[in-house]
Amino acid sequence: MKTSNFALRLQPTLLEEARAFAKSEGVALNQLINVAVAEKLAVWRTREFFERYTRDADVGRAMEILKTRGANHPPLPGDELPESWKQPEPARKARSRATRNK
Repeated sequence: MKTSNFALRLQPTLLEEARAFAKSEGVALNQLINVAVAEKLAVWRTREFFERYTRDADVGRAMEILKTRGANHPPLPGDELPESWKQPEPARKARSRATRNK
């Protein structure tokens, strides 16, 4: 693998925190920065992928297909919803909001 050098200017407090975090993780600061950049790029690429492939999506039509294809076809063994997901709709929404607000 080819490597290159890049002078990175970080704010002193950010550098201090990054060094402490790298030490707590047992990795070199350089490795921490490499992983952080790779993770950020992965998020960016994923968002770009979904934006590109859903740009012309017909959400209404997709929901119609999902509703009709499952009608009168029970899930295959192992594909059942967990019991905790079978709560009434308002309870699921309340739980979802509570989880988001943490």
